[in-house]
Order: sequence, then structure tokens, then C-alpha cells
Amino acid sequence: MKDSINCIIVDDEAIAREILENHLSRISQVKIIASCKNALEAFQLINTQSVDLIFLDINMPEISGLSFAKALTRDIKIIFTTAYREYAVDGFDLQAVDYLLKPISFDRLLQAIHKYMSEGIQLKAPVSEVKIEEASSDSFFVRSDRKMTRIRFTDVIFIESLGDYVKIHMANKRVTTRETLSAIEEKLPNQEFLKVHRSFIVAVKHIDSFTNEYIEVGERQIPISRGCKDDVLKTLEEN
Repeated sequence: MKDSINCIIVDDEAIAREILENHLSRISQVKIIASCKNALEAFQLINTQSVDLIFLDINMPEISGLSFAKALTRDIKIIFTTAYREYAVDGFDLQAVDYLLKPISFDRLLQAIHKYMSEGIQLKAPVSEVKIEEASSDSFFVRSDRKMTRIRFTDVIFIESLGDYVKIHMANKRVTTRETLSAIEEKLPNQEFLKVHRSFIVAVKHIDSFTNEYIEVGERQIPISRGCKDDVLKTLEEN
């Protein structure tokens, strides 16, 4: 029975590797053996190290993640990570444990780890007892303009849903990303942010005033929906 999952990360984007490293560092049963920027580095490593699981990007230069997976001769499980949904069928054809779309939230990553552990991989701690360390990060990442952009919690004023996109409003800039508001909400510390409407999340410290119907943040009036009103008013009155 194993004590931990030995994993490697293979991705040509440094920020994408950093996000996975931060997430995985919170799961005590996972041990990161290495973080590789291309498939060649990973091939050399798995020939000398005991590796159980690979977090593998698909769209990489020279050798793609799919080509890398097809060339593996050892029994190593794979969780694909990519920004491109269209590769999902190819990924599962290779019997991948899971397929994660970037930007990857911690909750979605944890779900993939549970799935890996449920497929006959026995650890001393069962799936239900996976230990999660407290997050120490002061920021999160979103994909915007073909790159991963760091957003610091302290910089966010409010977040607005615009159909298929989300706009993050900060003092000196705005960042637009193709994510859902609920996906962004999962990344935020609950005590610092308040969902006041299905289309708006507001940083509590930036609220200037409020009524039963709206919140004022600077010159912007943000509506409070009926479904959120009781919780919002209770939270604001307590603060």
C-alpha cells in the first residue's frame, strides 16, 4: 500500500505549471517529483524515477502531449491538461484518468485526484480522507488574451458576468476571461467577496454604500437580486 502519489507536471507554459504546483501542494498525498517544460525532459525523467501519475499538457511544441502519451511504455496514469476542449475525445481514447480544461480550479483538480484514487490505486489514506492543506495564495489565474494572467485578491473591486465571458474590474485595469462566474467564485476567499446577483460578485472592502436594491462601488451601482437579498443584507449589516 503506497504512502503517496508520485507525479510529474509536463507543460510548456511556466504559469500553467505554477498553478498546478500550487494546487497539488495542498494535497498531502501527492508528491511532485518534477515539473517539466517539454516532453523530452519528461521522457528522461520517467526512465530514472518512479512515477505514478502525469499531468500532461496536450498542445506543446515538438512533441505533443498526445504523441507523448502514445509513446509511453510504462504503466503510468495520465491526467490531460489543456485549454482546448476539442482534444477531449483523443485524450479519453488514450484511457486518460481525466481531462482538465485550463484554467484549472483546485476543486476540479481535487475531483480528478479522487477519480485516480478510485480506480484501484490504494493509499494508506482512503479517498474520503485526502488531506488538503490551507491555501496560502493571495491570487488566482485566469486565461486572457492567450496567456494566463495573475489576479491578486486585493486588487479586485468587482466581477461582472457578460454572457460567455467574465470581466474582472480592478482599479487600474480590467481583465476579460472566458469563464463562468461560478468558476471564478470558487477561487475567491468567501469572507472577502460577496455574490450580490447572478451576474455580480463584489469585494466587500470596496462597498461604499448600499440599499435594499443596490450596492454602490465608486460611481457604479450594482443591483442586488431577490435571490441574494437576504444573505447580502445580513452580511453587510453584520459588517
